[in-house]
Amino acid sequence: MTDTYGTKHKPTEIRVNQEAKTLEVDFDNGKSFCLTAELLRVESPSAEIQGHGPGQKTIIGGRRHVGIMGVEPVGNYAIKINFDDLHDTGIFSWDTLYDYGQRQDELWQNYLDALAEKEMSRDP
Repeated sequence: MTDTYGTKHKPTEIRVNQEAKTLEVDFDNGKSFCLTAELLRVESPSAEIQGHGPGQKTIIGGRRHVGIMGVEPVGNYAIKINFDDLHDTGIFSWDTLYDYGQRQDELWQNYLDALAEKEMSRDP
């Protein structure tokens, strides 16, 4: 199922758990994901993190305690997450959130490996 924005997966509910520092997303196909603020922050789809082309991704450390201050809708296809480290430029499409949910273990391990390779820490 694809709508005019190319969205394959649409959320039925999005909840921010500020105490747990997570974003919980329920999708219309019955799948639900609980994504940590830290994972969302370090995988932000912003140009600041992802760069403007292949191989330009920036690895950032020190985000173990990052939280989510709020979420804003972007049209009918995405949200903008306002993190408490003041990062707010990434647009998380429904398909990006679904993909991150499906691959969160892989994304997390890749992040930990990249930190180790660069001798960086999750701690501030």
